[in-house]
Amino acid sequence: MGTEMKDFAKNGMDESHHGESGKDVQPLLKSNSSVNASSNQVSSESIEELEKKFAAYVRKDIYGTMGRGDLPLKEKVLLPIALVTLLPIRLIAGFAILLCYYLICRFCTLFFAPNREDEQEDYAHMVGWRRTTIVQCGRFLSRALLFTLGFYWISVEDRGSNNELNNPSEESGRPGAIISNHVSHLDILYHMSSFFPSFVAKRSVARLPLVGLISKCLGCVFVQRESRTSDFKGVSGVVTERVQAAHESKNAPMMMLFPEGTTTNGEYLLPFKTGAFLSKAPVLPVLLKYPYKRFSPAWDTISGVRHVVFLLCQFVNHMEVIHLPVYFPSDEEKEDPKLYASNVRKLMANEGNLIMSDIGLAEKRIYHAALNGNSLPSCLHQKAD
Repeated sequence: MGTEMKDFAKNGMDESHHGESGKDVQPLLKSNSSVNASSNQVSSESIEELEKKFAAYVRKDIYGTMGRGDLPLKEKVLLPIALVTLLPIRLIAGFAILLCYYLICRFCTLFFAPNREDEQEDYAHMVGWRRTTIVQCGRFLSRALLFTLGFYWISVEDRGSNNELNNPSEESGRPGAIISNHVSHLDILYHMSSFFPSFVAKRSVARLPLVGLISKCLGCVFVQRESRTSDFKGVSGVVTERVQAAHESKNAPMMMLFPEGTTTNGEYLLPFKTGAFLSKAPVLPVLLKYPYKRFSPAWDTISGVRHVVFLLCQFVNHMEVIHLPVYFPSDEEKEDPKLYASNVRKLMANEGNLIMSDIGLAEKRIYHAALNGNSLPSCLHQKAD
């Protein structure tokens, strides 16, 4: 169990919360380009051939691969206008919302000691007016931030989940975790506005200005690279306990987990890691889609800086959400987390008309390295072979 969740936490959530590197200094791979991997060399492949192999990460909007494509004349006119009008307005408004919520969190945590068990530090145990204020304000301001980013309307289709959440049966209980496909960092904002769950995040997030305190109020589980004490149960144990607690008590925040481990272009569903299913508790599957005409909000092969700039320069962005019914595992699934994860994945792919792909985070890194002309670690080269 520890090995499964360690892999999930290290490879999955690091990538799902922070995406690929924000650096954008290498040219796109040309048809005659090659990529070195230690002393080995990946055979030369054209971009077209790479796109067939790594289809789940291929960018298809008018900005092209890695957001560096040749833009049509209309976009060349609209983009500079948005850069000097929309972008600064949205940046200022977004920062104001973030600062406002930080001050609310700061006020609610005054004279209130954080929980510091198992090398974690958070305020998930808050109750009463403090918890109510943080949750309600957090949900409202998360939706306000999405509105600021151009998501004026969000289409939500509920296929029975709300009734099960509000009126869970005593025998089955409420879901302990929300399971979502992962397309963009915007996924987090939507889930905050809808459910206000806890997330898994890198330890460094807790030390960031403004965001650090907010993440603690969310009750985030922070990934530790190594145990500092002999009795530290690790991320796997903490997450499993949190999921089980949310399943048993409505006062405990649900965990939000992205079992794919990384983001895609929104058309595919990658294999699920089992970390989210180790607790044997029921889960709530949620599907997110981002229809687009110009710029795709998906965080696939585009750098973080380009993604934010182009997103802020698009006047209207669209999001479609499907809340599936709570998934209650069978006895067989409870004893086999891999089977549990696989069945939930198949259900989500079928309900969301998503293509199931067998590639994962390692292949995404290979694809990015190939496009950038960077060298690959030997371990990734072996995976590519």
